[in-house]
Amino acid sequence: MEPNKRDFFNTRFIQFLGGKNLLFGLVTLILMGIALYLYTKVSFIFEPIIVFVHTVLLPVVLAVIAFYLLRPVLKLLMKWRIHRVWAILIIYVALAGLITLLVTLVVPFLREQFMNLITEFPQYFVQFLDTIQKFVESSKVAAILDKYDLRLDQAINNTTKEISDYVKDGAGQLGKGLATSITGFLTTLTGIVLALVTVPFILFYLLKDGEKLPRAFMKLLPPSLRGGTEHVLKNADHQISSYIQGQIIVSFCIGTMVTIGFLIIGLDYAVPLGFLAMITSVVPYLGPIIAITPAAIIAIVTAPVMLLKLAVVWTIVQLIEGKFISPQVMGKSLHVHPITIIFVLLTAGSLYGVAGVVLGIPGYAVLKVVVSHLWNLFKKRFNKFHDDHEQYEVMEWKDEQDEQPKS
Repeated sequence: MEPNKRDFFNTRFIQFLGGKNLLFGLVTLILMGIALYLYTKVSFIFEPIIVFVHTVLLPVVLAVIAFYLLRPVLKLLMKWRIHRVWAILIIYVALAGLITLLVTLVVPFLREQFMNLITEFPQYFVQFLDTIQKFVESSKVAAILDKYDLRLDQAINNTTKEISDYVKDGAGQLGKGLATSITGFLTTLTGIVLALVTVPFILFYLLKDGEKLPRAFMKLLPPSLRGGTEHVLKNADHQISSYIQGQIIVSFCIGTMVTIGFLIIGLDYAVPLGFLAMITSVVPYLGPIIAITPAAIIAIVTAPVMLLKLAVVWTIVQLIEGKFISPQVMGKSLHVHPITIIFVLLTAGSLYGVAGVVLGIPGYAVLKVVVSHLWNLFKKRFNKFHDDHEQYEVMEWKDEQDEQPKS
């Protein structure tokens, strides 16, 4: 090439965009797009694999969750010099006894409480709307709304009347319908439990050979990839274990504290509302909002001072959970920003429903581990990005040192 002719990739603009790496990136994106397009045309080939994944996904996920919950107990029993198989059998016997106790004593009580709550909650909601209407009519808000021709009181009145008529005319049918729906739900749930009878078998082999799976997987890889893969697997295992164990413990503590607090202030349906708080607290940030809503409606209808008591109990529970329980149990294991958690929950919930909300955060944590590892490999492959970053940090530190007054 003659010296007076400038290479296209050596121009300043192309160098700014990445030079030859720009062409490589564009070709890679094009090839990825072609691969995705071809997949949409031959997706029927992968249909059996998709059906298989959908079939085994639920029992595998449940078995993995149970594995991370029971692994500390298994390690404790093995420290007492109990053989692994015998320790697993002891855990299974203890679980069978615990499940039997819950089914015979706790589940019937909770079912009755939830049935009563679901049956009477429409009446609480009607009284709640009636309270809002009276407040609007007796305050200056009504004059402001009339000034701008906003008939909020009439809308509340119409809504209250419609719900009241529906409740009065079909209260009995509503209760029967809810009972039938809950019975159908329990029947479906029983069918799912029977269909997931494979979970104990999967859990048994996970507890027995779960520690060997990573090593067996790494033997299938080339030696050059085993070190990085082992690092990713260990980090992912730590992330999932910390999240599942910590979230279950935190949820149990929240449910217990909320139930005790509601019983102390005398709120109706304290036990089912506390159980609801325990279940929904599995979902960070959004769960407490879901749990407090029915409790607040019942408190407002019961007495205005009850709402103040509810606020005090809820504030105390959140302070204890945020300042003492979560830092001690979960710590900073996930390193995920709260805004990121909310976005992940909304996106995963829109895509996969309840399962996405529950599994979105640990899935994001694992994905973050993999992406971080790939990014570190990328920085090692292209040392100029890593070196520039280090140089920037050193220069910035020197500037801060130069700004300090000399003694």
